[in-house]
Amino acid sequence: MTTDTPPPNPETELPPIIAPAPKVSLLTRLRNYFLAGIIVAAPIGLTIYLVFITIEAIDRNVRSLVPPGYEPERFIPSYNLPFGIPGLGLIAALVILTLIGFLATNLMGRTLLSLGERIVARMPVVRGIYSALKQIFETVFSQSGNSFRQVALVPWPSTGSWTIAFVTNYVQGNEVNDLLGEEIVTVYVPTTPNPTGGYMTYYRRRDIHILSMSVDQAMKLIISCGVIVPQGTMADITDAQIKAAGGGRPSVKPDNGDGNFTP
Repeated sequence: MTTDTPPPNPETELPPIIAPAPKVSLLTRLRNYFLAGIIVAAPIGLTIYLVFITIEAIDRNVRSLVPPGYEPERFIPSYNLPFGIPGLGLIAALVILTLIGFLATNLMGRTLLSLGERIVARMPVVRGIYSALKQIFETVFSQSGNSFRQVALVPWPSTGSWTIAFVTNYVQGNEVNDLLGEEIVTVYVPTTPNPTGGYMTYYRRRDIHILSMSVDQAMKLIISCGVIVPQGTMADITDAQIKAAGGGRPSVKPDNGDGNFTP
């Protein structure tokens, strides 16, 4: 015995959950393929180009320090190469910088470096430039430093607006801390899409919210102008905003003086 299926009622039948895919013309497909090619090839090409430009720049400035008898072209059977061999300057720069670091870490090197810094300290303009650059490089490249150790959500540029920033220091026992009468955190607010430019600001410890995302994830978010959102980032940010709205503000405390901040 068979039963006939009743015809669908157009007044009560629900529309399909997944709409059928619209037909795509050949021109649209070619355009999409072209854009996909740009997305794939552009980062690779720009990376190769920037690396090549960097190596060429180092070669031009450092290669002159290599004695002519040690140029790699002289060790190749064909002496009339139509192109130079890149990278020798980069290798020489790495070797020279490593030797400088080795000399600067022993007793004689530290003595000479200290003498040179005392001479620079007597030059009115040069000493300011050197001191600032030295502190920046020591902060960025120090293995025990605390630069950009944590990502924070801070109110910027006004109350009610939020932006991604980096905690750089925990202010303790200086004039800023004494003047404001509270625990203060130094925060770097980067600009987008170029995070090398930004603003150094002071925030009360209770006004910032530490996020669980890494510095690399935050950099991707900033450089992409918010297009690339790391997994879990928006939930983390929303949680921080809810805490701010509800009065539950996570604090920031240094971890035994090692430069790590914990909520």
